[in-house]
Amino acid sequence: MARKAETRTKSKAKDVRAARKQQNAVQRFIRETMGELRKVSWPSREEAVNLTKVVLIVMVVTGAFLGALDFLFLQIFKLILNT
Repeated sequence: MARKAETRTKSKAKDVRAARKQQNAVQRFIRETMGELRKVSWPSREEAVNLTKVVLIVMVVTGAFLGALDFLFLQIFKLILNT
C-alpha cells in the first residue's frame, strides 16, 4: 500500500510540474511576443495613411480591370452562343 501512495504522490507531483510548465510556457510566449513587438519598426502616421491610399487605389484599379474583362468575356460568350 505504501508503494501505491508513493506512486500517487509522484503522479501528483508530475501533474503539478506539468501545470507549472504549461503556465510558464504561456508566460514565456507572451513575454517573447512583447519583446518582438518592441523591435518592430512601426510606420509613422503619415506613412500609414499614404500606404493605405496606395492599397485602396490598387484595389479600385484592379477591380475596374477585372470588371472590364468580365464584361468583355460576357459579350464575347453572348455573341458566340446567340449565333
